[in-house]
Amino acid sequence: MITRLLVANRGEIARRVFATCRALGVETVAVHSDADADAPFVAEADHAVRLPGNTPAETYLRIDLILDAARRTGADAVHPGYGFLAENAEFAAAVNDAGLAWVGPPAKAIAAMGDKMAAKALLAEAGVPMLPTWTDADEITDFPVLVKASAGGGGRGMRVVRDAAGLAEAVASARREAAGAFGDGTVFIERYVERGRHVEVQIFGDTHGTVIALGVRDCSIQRRHQKIVEEAPGVLPAEVRERLHAAAVAAGRAVDYVGAGTVEFLLASDGEIYFLEMNTRLQVEHPVTELTTGLDLVRLQLLVAEGEPLPVAATPPAQGHAIEVRLCAEDPAQGYRPATGTLHRFAVPGVAAGFGPLAGPGLRLDSGVVDGSVVGVHYDSMLAKVIAWAPTRAEAARALAGALARAELHGVATNRDLLVRVLRSPEFAAVEIDTGFLDRHPEVFAPLLPADQLPLAALAAALATAAARRASAPVLAGLPSGWRNVPAFPQVTRFTGPDGEIEVRYRLDRSGGLAEWSTSPGGPTPAVGLVRAAPDRVVLDVDGVRRAYRVHRVSSEVFVDGPDGAASLAELPRFPDPTTELAAGSLVAPLPGTVTRVHVEVGQRVAAGDLLLTLEAMKLEHPVLAPADGVVAELPVATGGQVDTGAVLAVVNPE
Repeated sequence: MITRLLVANRGEIARRVFATCRALGVETVAVHSDADADAPFVAEADHAVRLPGNTPAETYLRIDLILDAARRTGADAVHPGYGFLAENAEFAAAVNDAGLAWVGPPAKAIAAMGDKMAAKALLAEAGVPMLPTWTDADEITDFPVLVKASAGGGGRGMRVVRDAAGLAEAVASARREAAGAFGDGTVFIERYVERGRHVEVQIFGDTHGTVIALGVRDCSIQRRHQKIVEEAPGVLPAEVRERLHAAAVAAGRAVDYVGAGTVEFLLASDGEIYFLEMNTRLQVEHPVTELTTGLDLVRLQLLVAEGEPLPVAATPPAQGHAIEVRLCAEDPAQGYRPATGTLHRFAVPGVAAGFGPLAGPGLRLDSGVVDGSVVGVHYDSMLAKVIAWAPTRAEAARALAGALARAELHGVATNRDLLVRVLRSPEFAAVEIDTGFLDRHPEVFAPLLPADQLPLAALAAALATAAARRASAPVLAGLPSGWRNVPAFPQVTRFTGPDGEIEVRYRLDRSGGLAEWSTSPGGPTPAVGLVRAAPDRVVLDVDGVRRAYRVHRVSSEVFVDGPDGAASLAELPRFPDPTTELAAGSLVAPLPGTVTRVHVEVGQRVAAGDLLLTLEAMKLEHPVLAPADGVVAELPVATGGQVDTGAVLAVVNPE
């Protein structure tokens, strides 16, 4: 039996595996980079070993260091999690050669499915339906097509191409991204199916020859070909579900599969299914299968690794409905630009369980972060997975959207608002979903907080800030916040917000009530009465309706969570330092990264939207575009250069 398990991964998946180990009485070992030294998963492990360095290549991709950590801690088994070395056949073989139990499929199966072109050929012989595929771009005459990395997944190294003119650059870009993410720049091209649904089957095999399907998940809501909303069971006709189960089991049997795996398919609008890939590991979205089957998939992985037969012999019936969202540190409105910084507060209300089963309808949170966690640039942007289970799909979606809308997520931009709008959209409710959902519904990118409600949030921020200062005042702390001896002059507080600078002016009467208020810029302001103003909570009476705002201040940052949405504001100093102002037309780095390509030169005339340079961060390429027509006046960076957040990348003088 396994007594001490090393998890060769980080973050949320390491914590997830540790949770099952604690329930089973298995000791745990974490390995960590320097950047992860203070991460929650390290603190939760029974033993932890430092892997010197920060980048994946220095740490989590070093087979020799991980095996040495297993030897030093006396681990007798290794779980790879997902990502990093999870689908590396060399790693699986090395673990076995070291005399350790490998919690995953055989190295031979990993190798067979790791080369996507070879996998397609093998499974086609087993009767699994396939899309037309090419390796030579010159052979393609019919568009659209999809360029895909052969060695990886997670949406990296993938590009949709709609005409021949964009094919060469798409292939080159996909190769660069795949090489950076997986160490292998090999790509292939397959037919792109418009409005297809991404569905997948969880399979499980044991060493006694059993391979079963554990239901179908629908993962059609995607950004950049990476899933962000997943659900089980997929809403499908029974006949389609049966075909998917049969094809997935056939794929597993074709490679003598053992352990947890996922066979992914594209479901076309005409009901035809096509094989996409087989992931030889536990999937990010496995919780929705767990909540609808009642099975702990990590427990099954450990049992199978110990040589035990699967405790289930057939597909269990689905119980209720589960929906999962991936909460990521990114700004969807800015091309999903990754965000970095300190997560000052991370609180999701109503969570009934973390990493485990639910006793009834409720929320599960699988998180890699806690209050105070630092989100850096070295790893994936996913912070956590929030999962709702309920008797019906509609109830699960409503509960999940409500919890996300009320969550306090302070310090780092997230995709929370996008997720809430997707879950509340009538199209999602009607199961009118496919992989192009986000492209067709730009309305879901709007922030939850309406523009006309931002002035109220700013007023709450100003009142809470004044209350905090009065509470900490060394003298006359009992005076009402914002009180002044000359009541004719208002208090003025300036913030930067999502749309630029906003100035709040307000005046309190001698009893501490709100006599008048206004914002600039801003339209007509509603009649507002001040019910209560405390450093962390402001209650306003807006046209006769009470509205409560939670306020959290960290230095000059003020986070406001209200009934209509959240606002992140930064209080501006009364007397700003003029030396900190940037030259007009400056484009700055939104986060630390590497300049991979520079496409222009100083003096070149550019048009709005032209590509100036490409920045790589968090394993993805991020284009830097000209904001307006003009001339490149300065270009202080070069290919290969490292830049920090706020560094000037280029200056474009507008015409």
